[in-house]
Amino acid sequence: MKSTFIHRISQIILSAFFLFSCSSDLDFDQVEDFKLEPVFVANLAYFDVPANRLVNNGGNQIAYDARDFDVFRNKFLTDHLKKAAFDVEIENTIERAFAVNILLLSADDSVLETIPYVVPAYNGSANVVKYPTQIFENQRLDLLKQTVKLGFVVIITAGPPLNQNSIGDLKLKSSGTVYLEIE
Repeated sequence: MKSTFIHRISQIILSAFFLFSCSSDLDFDQVEDFKLEPVFVANLAYFDVPANRLVNNGGNQIAYDARDFDVFRNKFLTDHLKKAAFDVEIENTIERAFAVNILLLSADDSVLETIPYVVPAYNGSANVVKYPTQIFENQRLDLLKQTVKLGFVVIITAGPPLNQNSIGDLKLKSSGTVYLEIE
């Protein structure tokens, strides 16, 4: 009997303890100041062209390709995009120099902007070039948002002829980083 009485008293005291808690006024106005700033990184473009696909007689030659770039068809992304950055890395193991131009193309295939890259010829040692990051803000960002295709122009500079037995590759890797602001 005595133990149930002590047990009952301890339960009452413990229950009373849980009824008292610390609290403060909640400020729901903080929600108005809430801002998300996510950053996303994704692969942008990649190609690997073997030298024997660039057969020429030693003079300049141009190779061209265009790819759909429908990233900005998403209204949410377009509305909240505050900044974008492109990083490009080109590896050349062909004994010829190149110029690579990335074209930002509009819906009517007009060129909005050309981003040029000079690629040195392979000389037997590692030939991977990481180019400075292209930053898109303000007016340049507005042009980027109009882009629906990416064009790639590869210009082979003058040098020894390339044929079916030529070795090496020209590789381009690129990534895009987008900075959003959601309020």
